[in-house]
Amino acid sequence: MSHQTHTVRLASPGMGDEEVAAAEAVLRSGDLVQGEQVAAFEAELAAVVGTRHAVAVSSGTAALFLSLRALGIGAGDEVIVPDFTFPATANAVEETGARAVLVDVDLKTLNIRAEAVTAAAGERTRAVMPVDLFGRPAPWGRLLPLADGLGLEVIEDSACALGAELTGRFCGSFGRMGILSFHPRKVVTTGEGGAVTTDDEELADRLRLLRNHGMQRDEDGVRFASLGMNYRLSEVQAAVGRVQLRRLPGFLARRRALAAVYNEALAGAPLLLPADPPGARHSYQAYVVVLPDTTDRRRVMQGLGARGFETAVGTYAIHSLDYYKRKCGLADGLFPDSTAAALRTLALPLHPGMTDEDAASCAAALAGAL
Repeated sequence: MSHQTHTVRLASPGMGDEEVAAAEAVLRSGDLVQGEQVAAFEAELAAVVGTRHAVAVSSGTAALFLSLRALGIGAGDEVIVPDFTFPATANAVEETGARAVLVDVDLKTLNIRAEAVTAAAGERTRAVMPVDLFGRPAPWGRLLPLADGLGLEVIEDSACALGAELTGRFCGSFGRMGILSFHPRKVVTTGEGGAVTTDDEELADRLRLLRNHGMQRDEDGVRFASLGMNYRLSEVQAAVGRVQLRRLPGFLARRRALAAVYNEALAGAPLLLPADPPGARHSYQAYVVVLPDTTDRRRVMQGLGARGFETAVGTYAIHSLDYYKRKCGLADGLFPDSTAAALRTLALPLHPGMTDEDAASCAAALAGAL
């Protein structure tokens, strides 16, 4: 296999002429906010996920925060959150005034442990926020009946999992609300942007108020029915998102094909590889491996970078971040798998613009480094 002579990016937004044309058409129309494109994008997104409603907002983080606000979660409440996730999941809880109760994950799946939810639930616990991390569905077959038995609301952080599915049901449809992100590293992007998906019409209406200053229009004109802020998605972003959604089947097929190349090439390496759980299809928003515990991840990343392969850490152990260390003072050893994942996960390049040879070459370089 030839030595890399170009940089293989970690991720790529996959923008093309159709997206540019869609954005230009909106800009020329002069209709830039809360118009036909946003409404159409929401309808098309709900159809893809399989929910009755999708409410587009300015980011995935805004979607997390607004979902909690829509449920009235705030000071004095607790929300169970996996310790290994991007900080936005826990931060959204803390920003409401509620407390993020952190629980460990399973190192083999990198997703929340169902049994940890039972152990963490208390009198003040209002909700659990599982994450379909990197596009792998959480263990919903165990989580949903467990949450129901505990009387907990379920908010599904499916920011990475658009197009992922479990037993024929798409991620974003498992919880009372699902959260999507359209950041450039996600499967579908609008630059920045997000959405909340739900079957609950009352919650959808509440979310629309919260994202738009609490504003309602009726026969008497405009009134402000509740508190709210500006968390709107623009018409330009929605137009780009509609084009990206049409390309979603191709994006997913290519990501899964590249993951298969990685899986075959790395089958003999001393790594934990991502995989589809039984009855599930991973979206492969990211291809994240777990390195052996004796491996110097920084040196591996530097070596791959020298060969032209961009990599990144998987994500973070929330309890180890400065804010949570100061506030919670959690003892070392409470989250062994999350801690190990934070130190040992490595995201390899994966996006539809890559070739099979790119993936095979990166796998060979990683296997050599190990």
